[in-house]
Amino acid sequence: MNIEIDLSDLQTPLNNYYSPGDYLIAGVIPVRTAVYPTHTFKSDPAHDFQPILERNYQHILAILFAINEINENPKLLPNITLGYRIYENCFSARTASEATIDLLSMRDWVVPNFRCERQGKLLAVIQGGDFETFFQMATMLNVYEVPQLHPFLRSLHFNSTTMDEVHFDEDGELVADYDVVNLVTFPNESAARVKVGKLETQASFGLKLTIHEESTVWPSWFNQVEDTRPHSSCTESCQPGYRKVVPEGQPICCYSCDPCVEGTISTNTDADHCHQCPEDQYSNNGRHQCIPKTIVFLSYEEPLGVTLAFFALFLCLITSTILGIFIKHQSTPLVKANNQNLTYILLVSLLLSFLSSFLFIGQPQKVTCLLRQTAFSIIFSIGVSSVLAKTTTVVLAFLATKPGNSIRKWVGKSLANSIVLFCCSIQFGICIAWIGMYPPFPELDMDSQVRQIILKCNEGSIAMFYCALGYMGLLAAISFMVAFLSRKLPGGFNEAKFITFSMLVFCSVWVSFVPTYLSTKGKCMVAVQIFSILASSAGLLGCIFLPKCYIIVLRPDLNSKVHLMMKRKD
Repeated sequence: MNIEIDLSDLQTPLNNYYSPGDYLIAGVIPVRTAVYPTHTFKSDPAHDFQPILERNYQHILAILFAINEINENPKLLPNITLGYRIYENCFSARTASEATIDLLSMRDWVVPNFRCERQGKLLAVIQGGDFETFFQMATMLNVYEVPQLHPFLRSLHFNSTTMDEVHFDEDGELVADYDVVNLVTFPNESAARVKVGKLETQASFGLKLTIHEESTVWPSWFNQVEDTRPHSSCTESCQPGYRKVVPEGQPICCYSCDPCVEGTISTNTDADHCHQCPEDQYSNNGRHQCIPKTIVFLSYEEPLGVTLAFFALFLCLITSTILGIFIKHQSTPLVKANNQNLTYILLVSLLLSFLSSFLFIGQPQKVTCLLRQTAFSIIFSIGVSSVLAKTTTVVLAFLATKPGNSIRKWVGKSLANSIVLFCCSIQFGICIAWIGMYPPFPELDMDSQVRQIILKCNEGSIAMFYCALGYMGLLAAISFMVAFLSRKLPGGFNEAKFITFSMLVFCSVWVSFVPTYLSTKGKCMVAVQIFSILASSAGLLGCIFLPKCYIIVLRPDLNSKVHLMMKRKD
């Protein structure tokens, strides 16, 4: 295909070379030059055209040839026709601006923003010329989001702001030395013009480009090492601890500054993003530095740990005193009437439960993590099983007093011991399976607290933990129901009422423990469990044994009445 155009018909900025289509490709190409040595603009540059630049003329032919080939090939753009508009800009920024306005206007009227009588949608603009012409057109085309292609403009541009004289030879080639300007593009898509070297067009061995350090001139706001991004036109700068945010609908160069969120920092001015601190560090208040987190656990050196340890020791002392009183007065009727073996088992289990709270205080170790929950579960199961055995013994004892009742043969130490062993063996099996399959271990919790790393014991299996706790609650509920049903049985030494109240306190503590435990974090979870251990054990100790100690120590006359009642029973 042969394509020819008559350059004498190219009058700026009219689009004499026009072909309609569904989409239009525009070309604003400098075929001739109207630029003068003084860089002044004359009112009618068409009267002073310089010789035709054959190289640029060939570019126009290439554009027309490509569009024609696309239209004639049905496989490339089926049912779509490409049109074109060709303009001459004469290396003039003003002429290029007039051509751009004409592209965005109606066919016969230079009025932008109207689409009346226009054929085809402007798809892209292919533009040639110097650096100033490129930016002049880009300013307008960017508003309409029309792509601008410059096949001749790469990273090097002739800077017309240096006021150097521009000369052309008979072939239209430049014959002078010019500054080389680089278009520096930044991550936020803004750009800056930077002088980077010198182009020597009259060098003996062809074109010679020289770039050296003293030729590089950076803008006053630009720092090559620290500040590699342009400043905002809406704010002075984003300081460390903040990040740049471009409001919706605003240009990229107009950004605001948002503070980094908790756990992130920015250390540079005008940072695009905030960086996450490592897991073992947190961001300071200024959000420009990561600070190491402190490792915390419930220790003996803090007031909460000291307070819990004091109450545990105090309750251990009281339990040991009560155990000593019962051993000393083991021959008295009241001690004998309360099944000495169960009494001693229950007191020892309460003493061990108070001591088990010390496994929860201090730095978690592998051994303490293995023992704390399993030991607590087994010890409490022994205590609750003893209470259940005492309650069952009381009920059977009163039923055995009825004439002809065969239950008398079941009343005795063997039944009570069997209840304790059976109930404890189930809990023991749960704990053995727990340790064997999901052994607890020390763990660093870096996520629960912002500025602290919590050293705690991972239970290994939450399901096994709540299984052991649930079984203990089942024993307590059975003991409470049996004691509640037998609370009105006659007899001066009937302790069912005391057991009922003690189990009510016990169940209340552990029912409230679950939601409280789940709503706390870190060392507070450990403190909640220690408090529940101490409170529930103290409830059993106070409700069951303090009334008996009162009678044994302070009211020996009531002990004598118990002795007479036991004789009548026999």
